[in-house]
Amino acid sequence: MPNEISIQFLGAASTVTGSKHLLKTPGKNILIDCGLFQGIKSLRLKNWEPLPISVTEINAVIITHAHLDHCGYIPLLVKSGFKGDILMTTPTRDLVEIILRDSAKIQEEDAERANKYGYSKHKPALPLYTTADVEKSLSLFKTFNDKEWVTLFPNIRFQFLKNGHILGSCFIEMECYGKRIIFSGDIGRKKSELLAAPSIIDKADFVIMESTYGNRVHSNENAMDELGEIINSTFHRRGNLLIPSFAVGRAQELMHMILQLKQELHIPDIPVFMDSPMGADATEILNRYPDWHKLTAEDSNALHKNITIIKDWHDTKKVIETKGSKIVIAASGMLTGGRVLEYLEHYIENKRNTVLLVGYQAEGTRGRALREGMHEIKMYGKYYKVLAKVCEMSSLSAHADQQEMIDWLKQYKQKPSKIFLVHGEPMAQEAFRTKITDELGINVVIPQQNEEYTLA
Repeated sequence: MPNEISIQFLGAASTVTGSKHLLKTPGKNILIDCGLFQGIKSLRLKNWEPLPISVTEINAVIITHAHLDHCGYIPLLVKSGFKGDILMTTPTRDLVEIILRDSAKIQEEDAERANKYGYSKHKPALPLYTTADVEKSLSLFKTFNDKEWVTLFPNIRFQFLKNGHILGSCFIEMECYGKRIIFSGDIGRKKSELLAAPSIIDKADFVIMESTYGNRVHSNENAMDELGEIINSTFHRRGNLLIPSFAVGRAQELMHMILQLKQELHIPDIPVFMDSPMGADATEILNRYPDWHKLTAEDSNALHKNITIIKDWHDTKKVIETKGSKIVIAASGMLTGGRVLEYLEHYIENKRNTVLLVGYQAEGTRGRALREGMHEIKMYGKYYKVLAKVCEMSSLSAHADQQEMIDWLKQYKQKPSKIFLVHGEPMAQEAFRTKITDELGINVVIPQQNEEYTLA
């Protein structure tokens, strides 16, 4: 109805990926996040399907942060005819640029590889979007600081509030025709090596809230001690440590921790490689925004010390062929693609090696398969035996766990009348819904894909 405010969930509904939440208001519609679906094939295929609404009905896009499942659909939206503003914080803008360029490049390379070796049923295999599509999108970006109220349209304004997930990431606090709506994006941890704790929000009418770890509590083990033990045990086996990692946020935190362990002589002076052009660029972006993280200028500049940054893919093979134990940090964090697969091909069938999982592993990804103890994994049309040791460190997660999210909600002086749980798998969401209902007495809704709810 023209006089209603409603919200339609175009992604991240009963899944952890493809975040897209369309806020419909009298006259104007705003898309919060514009992410790609990742993981199992049935989800990835959704990226090729048209949206259930016309792109011309979307008047503006606001991005909470720079991870692909929150920003990776932007080039497709623009390719389909979107011409409005795409709003984000300044650090997010810099990170989104490198992430989208990297995403397009990987898709182009994967399509080229599939056509060369003939393992795709599509003839020819095509990328979802190209680097040219990305460049066209960048002209629509507009940036704002946190705690800066922005008037979007009459009766609609919003501000970004830091949420501690990655550099530049924020909650969106929106005032819409007298209603206050909070979009959580991905909520960070209370304690982080890099970022301040998530902002406190005191009131809301509605909260659209992530639920990735809605049924889990992270390990209380000291992350530095845990990482040092894994590095040392791999070194004593004369093996290599491969850490699949998101290039933005977690890679920089790992670099900082490894440097500290070396400086304090808790681990040997083992060679460390970060094989990710995007990770290298993200590290440089970290240095540009000292007000957005906790590191001193000295700590920030020291991230490159004793760490070799690999930018050219030709050097990846040289690293693999280098004898002796080494630590390799490479994207993608869920082993869905990227250079980490080159290392995995060579390392996974050697019992001396270790694969360390340090972030969420979505359903249908190789990372989830390893976490669940699968005896083999498939890459580029071939199967590989899992002989390397697989470890997991939940203490390094960039997502708040169940208790941290409950504690964040308890800080509201005016409780929301309704919470919509998004960005979570069904079991996690149901557990979190029950927890919120029992402890806080708030009405919780778990929306399904493309469902729409009237707010006011």
